Amino acid sequence: MQVDLAIKSKNIVTPLEIIDGMILISDGKIVDIISSVSYGEEKETVLLDFPIEDVGDHVVMPGIIDPHVHINEPGRTEWEGFDTATKAAAAGGITTLVDMPLNSSPVTTNKNNFQLKLDAATNKMHVHCGFWGGVIPDNENELEELLSTGALGLKAFLTHSGIDDFPNTNAEHLRHALKILKKSDKPLLVHCELDVAHHGEKQLLENPHSYAAWLNSRPNAMEDEAIKMMIGLCRETGAHIHIVHLSSANSIEQIQKAKAEGLPLTVETAQHYLFFDSESIPDGDTRYKCAPPIRDKANREKLWEALGNGTIDFVATDHSPAPPVLKEITSGNLHQAWGGIAGLQFALPALWTGALERNYSVTDISKWLCENPAKFLKLDSHKGKIAKGFDADLCIWMPANNFILKEEMIHHRHKITPYMDQELYGIVKQTYLSGNKIYGDGLFYNLNRGNIILKN
Repeated sequence: MQVDLAIKSKNIVTPLEIIDGMILISDGKIVDIISSVSYGEEKETVLLDFPIEDVGDHVVMPGIIDPHVHINEPGRTEWEGFDTATKAAAAGGITTLVDMPLNSSPVTTNKNNFQLKLDAATNKMHVHCGFWGGVIPDNENELEELLSTGALGLKAFLTHSGIDDFPNTNAEHLRHALKILKKSDKPLLVHCELDVAHHGEKQLLENPHSYAAWLNSRPNAMEDEAIKMMIGLCRETGAHIHIVHLSSANSIEQIQKAKAEGLPLTVETAQHYLFFDSESIPDGDTRYKCAPPIRDKANREKLWEALGNGTIDFVATDHSPAPPVLKEITSGNLHQAWGGIAGLQFALPALWTGALERNYSVTDISKWLCENPAKFLKLDSHKGKIAKGFDADLCIWMPANNFILKEEMIHHRHKITPYMDQELYGIVKQTYLSGNKIYGDGLFYNLNRGNIILKN
């Protein structure tokens, strides 16, 4: 058996257990995992005829998969772009991400725009990347062609998306899209907020620097009613519907009932909903603004419970950066500021820090950031696990080590994040992509090795 590299660790996260052993890699694939108990000194001597990277007691986990990232290229590359986004991903142990159809310009809502995005990514992808297409009111005749081009599924908004060139849809638009998606065996991802009658918007206009006013302008009911509608459409069509960035814990019960009914419904939440709480967010700090908003402590703990019991399938960053002027950093105006959290690079430590406090394990992290996202994307035949025949995409990290996040550590284009100056646990030491080290101890290697992931 030809072996290009072996990675040795006392803590390798396999599907069944954490083992002390070695991962054997050849031609970008894992060809075997050997437990330390299966080789003695004589056998180990034989194994030394190929390079061995001994990482001691560092955890070796599958490369992280983030299915919800806004890279914003082409057209709004000054917001992020493939180069900085995928470098930040590599530094965070992320080996596969999926880019949203907005806020690039043009938005990815037809075949031609999809090709423009593929062209824009050329020679700038330092990790693997797939792409979602978009559903808007006037592209119903272009969806089949868009999906056949390789989009992994479609994304829709039920309220204003933040940019006028990606307008929100209604139930009738989505019925049509869901028929096409069911035939293609691909999911519909939905930003679940419906405009409902409330007085919060007036309060925000009167108090644009108040976080409480921002929170009240996007009440739980907006999410809850939207999720209720999408569960109904899931039941009606039998198509796979995925709720992105669940924020309202009030919807957990209806999601549990829908899953118990056997509906093809999946759900993600985001790290910032599990890390922060509204009580601790200062007024005028627009870094925390996102939609749906970060809610209170009690809500957060219910989200953790739903993640732990499997109601929430996985966690994704919803990395949605913007330049300082659009974030209204200087003015602190929450009404005018772009809504989006920049957190791609910190997917692992942000989640692990909260998980540690609640006695979850490294195995849980692997399930929420690697295995379950791979299942959702239907990549689980070759990604999301450390197993024989799987891609050698690996994240090597130190769970017990902590750090204070400082600006010079950040690889995003803009150093704007609510995680700044937070104490986080879990330091990523190395990242491997298809068996090649692409990141180690602050340095990048073997750039532009990422593959485009298409599903026809």
